[in-house]
Amino acid sequence: MFLAFLSPKFDPEFAEFEEDNNKDGPGLLPVNNDDEFKPFIRRLPEFKFWLGATYAIWISFFCSFFRIFDIPVFWPILLFYWIMLFTLTMRRQIAHMIKYKYMPFSNWGKKRYTK
Repeated sequence: MFLAFLSPKFDPEFAEFEEDNNKDGPGLLPVNNDDEFKPFIRRLPEFKFWLGATYAIWISFFCSFFRIFDIPVFWPILLFYWIMLFTLTMRRQIAHMIKYKYMPFSNWGKKRYTK
C-alpha cells in the first residue's frame, strides 16, 4: 500500500503503452521541459491508504488473541528480512521518482514561479 501511495496514478514508464491520443490527459507527469505541469495524482488516495493500514492493525490485533496464529519466529531474522526488503524496494522506487521527477515529499524537480 505504501508503494501505491507514493506512485503516480499514470506511470510515465508505461505511457507509451497507453493510448497515444490521450497525451494531454489528467495525471500524466511532464517528461520534457516543454511539457505542462499537472498535479501529482496518487495511485492510492490517502484516505484508502490510512483505511487499509487501520484494517491491517485491527486484524493483527484480533489475531493476537488466538494461539493458532502464534507462530514462533526468531525476531532478528524477521527484522533483518524486513529491513532488506524495505531498503531494496524503496531504493528502486526513489530511483524511479528521481528519473521522472515526481518526488511527492520535496520540491526537487518541481517548477518554481517567481513574482
